[in-house]
Amino acid sequence: MNRRLTVLVLGLMFSAAAGCKSIGEPKRDFTLTVARLFLETNDRSSASVELPVSGVRVSIGAKPVITEGDIVAVDLVQVDLGKCLLFHLTPSAARDLYRLSGANQGRRLVLLLNQVAVGARRIDAPLSEGRIFMFVEVAEKDLPTLAANLQKSVAELQAAIAKKK
Repeated sequence: MNRRLTVLVLGLMFSAAAGCKSIGEPKRDFTLTVARLFLETNDRSSASVELPVSGVRVSIGAKPVITEGDIVAVDLVQVDLGKCLLFHLTPSAARDLYRLSGANQGRRLVLLLNQVAVGARRIDAPLSEGRIFMFVEVAEKDLPTLAANLQKSVAELQAAIAKKK
């Protein structure tokens, strides 16, 4: 009899724990999209990524230089060359990017979305405004949805970061 009671109690505990997990997860009307930027490296033994349309291969460092926590907003903008994503960074990430871009001119920043390379931008000057314009290898018709998913993902993450403070 004790064994049945123990099994029943354990079953209820696991059910309750599973229920708590589903309650804590937010319902989303978007696809969670995590953006990270990596710096190109000359080390041929490092990881290499390939852009989906152009097929360009780029060796990148093991750690991102800009993470999802560094991004505070994402916009879809029209510039002379077409539509691109504009990433706005936190003040501390903006300072880090300025130092990094000043020291690594000629290299590329590679954008990975959910661990898939979709864009690269050559650093031609220090990036001092805390903003990064990135052209991505995504169909133009998909850009508004991608930008909306990124913005909502960033907003959710920044809200979670603010709660922890």
